[in-house]
Amino acid sequence: MIDIERIKHLTYVDVTLWLMRTVVILLVLAGTIGAIMKGRYLTEQWVDMLVFGLTMGGIYALVALGYTMVYGILRLINFAHGDIFMTGAYTAYFVAGPLGKAGFLEENLLIGMVLITVTAMAVCSAFALLVERICYRPFRHVRTLAPLICAIGASFVLQHSFRGMYGSTVRAYPDVTLFESQVTILGFNFLVIQLLVIAAAMVSMYALYLIVHKTKMGTAMRAVSEDRDASALMGIDVNKVIIFTFILGGSMAGIGGVMYAFVFKQVYFFMGFFPGIKAFSAAVLGGIGNVPGAMLGGFFLGVVESVGPALFLDGLGIVAPYQLRDLIAFTMLVMVLIFRPQGILGERLARARA
Repeated sequence: MIDIERIKHLTYVDVTLWLMRTVVILLVLAGTIGAIMKGRYLTEQWVDMLVFGLTMGGIYALVALGYTMVYGILRLINFAHGDIFMTGAYTAYFVAGPLGKAGFLEENLLIGMVLITVTAMAVCSAFALLVERICYRPFRHVRTLAPLICAIGASFVLQHSFRGMYGSTVRAYPDVTLFESQVTILGFNFLVIQLLVIAAAMVSMYALYLIVHKTKMGTAMRAVSEDRDASALMGIDVNKVIIFTFILGGSMAGIGGVMYAFVFKQVYFFMGFFPGIKAFSAAVLGGIGNVPGAMLGGFFLGVVESVGPALFLDGLGIVAPYQLRDLIAFTMLVMVLIFRPQGILGERLARARA
């Protein structure tokens, strides 16, 4: 039955939002039907787009974990996190480059990748701790915009510091023969690097999930996330928990930075901006403050960003739809903020704190 009372209480804002939802749904349906009717893409191409989306989604998810964990602990967004991601990938280049030139990566790939990844994780963790010490700790008990402004300032400082030290030249990561090869699975060809990135992202996120849910420090993190003052009264060292959270988020960003660098083969001082914004979008999409939500949001955003231009925009007759790939990602962020600000998996968390 139609709820007459509810209809009477509808405002112009409610009607406008419902119209926006309807328009978005109709455009998506029209684009999807148009793309299917055209039959421009083969099954192999759809599979390639899906796998590439999962690859990027794994990277977004790893970076998004840093955003969501810091927010869960401090209720603040670390807008310098995208550039922390850059510092790890950029610094690891100075390890990957000599190893690649010496042929060490070809002969001892596993050891070489461990050295590169550990370097990126250590550098990202160090810069994350620096941002926490300068931008967040002094304002931890002050409810102002100062931490947010400091984090944005730290982002520019990191960008231009690396530009000043290493220049604005784009630097190329070394080629690895194994990464460039392909494997055939169920009749489809896949790049080895993409499968390795997806697998490494899944393993890293599972390890993080175990740390958060199965360790003593993880229990302390969840307690501080629920109520910082009560946790301190129960004997939890809140300062240590916050430091550990920044280290953990920085480590995930370091792993994501190395993966990103080997997928795109290049690093430069501004490389962290767009992945950082998209990772933040993924965190909001999944439910900011919710670790599984950040994982889901990252993969979902990566797949939609990869498949969306061909599935939605090409079907609408838009010329060069892949040039509007970023538009899809940021449109999703706006839609989530308007229609479901708590995110996909954020409802349970919001109710628990209500």
